[in-house]
Amino acid sequence: MLEVCNLACSRGDHQLFDGLSFTLSAGELLQVQGANGSGKTTLLRTLCGFVQPLAGNILWQGQDVREMDEDYYADVIYLGHLNALKDELSALENLRISAALAGCAVTQQQAIAALKRMGLRGRETLAVKVLSQGQRRRVALARLLVSNAPLWILDEPLTALDVGAVGLMQELIGEHLAKQGMVIFTTHQALAVADVATRQLALS
Repeated sequence: MLEVCNLACSRGDHQLFDGLSFTLSAGELLQVQGANGSGKTTLLRTLCGFVQPLAGNILWQGQDVREMDEDYYADVIYLGHLNALKDELSALENLRISAALAGCAVTQQQAIAALKRMGLRGRETLAVKVLSQGQRRRVALARLLVSNAPLWILDEPLTALDVGAVGLMQELIGEHLAKQGMVIFTTHQALAVADVATRQLALS
């Protein structure tokens, strides 16, 4: 379980929110909502350890994440607005390198299978710079398929995706939740997972 207790965050001199508390259990899907500038991305990055909160605690399985350090971050995968891909490398190379940096050993066969699942069959060895924006986003999202992290934190995962890819993304999230995974996400597009009630967290 993820527990957020009385969290406060700021951007520069501007406080975004304070006293924020919520929990997330295995198999649950949470959408963070709010106007632009309300702190959605800051909250997600704080949960990943990229931003330090002004106050409050984040607990994972009952333990403060500041005490767990790498044991917590190994259980989290974050995908942000940017795809974080190297243009000169192939889709396959990008996927394997990003997995290795996250401490996850992925074979070439596993990486190829993930890219095919994401609709990139035949493009695995192409340099990312020649791919469309939607295809580049699919390469980034393929990281989810080769990760063992139970907690997915996704900032606008549907950006640049066509209708078919959005449907695939909803399917992948559903499979992850069915395996008792957890997902926190933001989106400006509709995202609904079959047989799963999406919880809402509104930032004002």
